[in-house]
Parts: sequence; C-alpha cells; structure tokens
Amino acid sequence: MPSKSTGQHAVDGATPPRFGEVKIRNRGRLPHWEKEAGVYFVTFRLADSLPRDVLEKIVERQRVLLSARRMALNLSPEQETLVAEYSPKKVEEYVDAGKGACHLRDPRIAGLVVETLRFWEGKKYRLLAWCVMPNHVHVVFRIAPGCRLAPILQRWKTYTAKTANRVLRRTGVFWQREYYDRLIRDGEELVRAVRYVVGNPEKAGLKEWPWVWRA
Repeated sequence: MPSKSTGQHAVDGATPPRFGEVKIRNRGRLPHWEKEAGVYFVTFRLADSLPRDVLEKIVERQRVLLSARRMALNLSPEQETLVAEYSPKKVEEYVDAGKGACHLRDPRIAGLVVETLRFWEGKKYRLLAWCVMPNHVHVVFRIAPGCRLAPILQRWKTYTAKTANRVLRRTGVFWQREYYDRLIRDGEELVRAVRYVVGNPEKAGLKEWPWVWRA
C-alpha cells in the first residue's frame, strides 16, 4: 500500500467504557472512545449507503444518549422514539439491504480494501476479523501499543478512496466522513463482535460471500 492509508454499534450487550479508563475524542460529529492497545469493532460505510437525513438522526441519537449518560437524565418520549428508530440494529438492517451503488461488490475494490487492511498487520495492529460487505466494512482488531485508532482509520479510508475512484473512473466522496467504533471490554464482548462480523453476509442474504475472515 503506497503512502500508507462511538458511536454505538450492533454488538448486543456491549458494556460502555467507564470514564477515567479511556480517552474521549470528538472527531467530526461523533464522540469516539479510545484506549491504549485497545480492541475495537469498527464499521465504515460508502458515502451513499445512508441518506443524509438518516445520518443526521444517527448523530442526534448519539448526542442524546451521551448527554443523558453524562448528566444522569431521563429521556423524553420524543428522545426515546429517536433512540428506538435509529438504533444500531435498525441502521444495520437498512445498510444490509444494499443501498447505494455498492462499489464493494466489485472484486477489484473489495480486494483493494482487504489488501489495505492487511498492510499494517502485525505492525500497527492485529486483525481478529473483517468483512467487506457491498456498501460497508466491518473490522475487529487490536491496536499495537503507541498507535492510535483515528490515524489508522483515516489512512485506510484515504488510500482506498483514492485508489477505488481511479479504478472505477469516478470522482467525488467515496466513504462517509464518520466511522462507527466500539471499544471492546472483555472476552465475551469480543466473541459477540467476531460472530457478528463473520455472520453479516449470511444475515444479509449473501450466499458464499468470499470477503470475510476471522483469525
């Protein structure tokens, strides 16, 4: 790979990290939990996989939940509706339906993403599981000491976006600006995350999908 390029997520029962154990970084519009040598479940999606209004509701939902948690407040009926309608599970169901151009169905682009994920394997992180779906990517990995989540994701997305646009002879935004991450806290949560990733193609109705792997 040349020039090397939380929201909540659908891992049922995941335990939110406690303050003091992690750093909370507000990059873009969503907060992200980060920890030295942490294990993460990350998803990044193609730019057209979700409509703008849905993206805005997802961001609003996360802000509502974060504010309520910090201030120990109860949600209003309107907020409860927002939280339910734009839950990670429902958003994933929408994305799994195959919205948008689904450029990752192209073996050239899916292979590019896989090659990029593997580029820093054993150097900046250890891959535990990944799945390249038609319009999004899931990765479970452990970051090496001294490395950070944000630069890794930025380089993955920057390199694959530029190269994919060249291969497809297109221009414009390739990935959504935000990615969604979950800091995994224990072995049970890790098992759930890996199971979710490797089971995503079958759940979405993709038979004999080749772009999935686990350690």
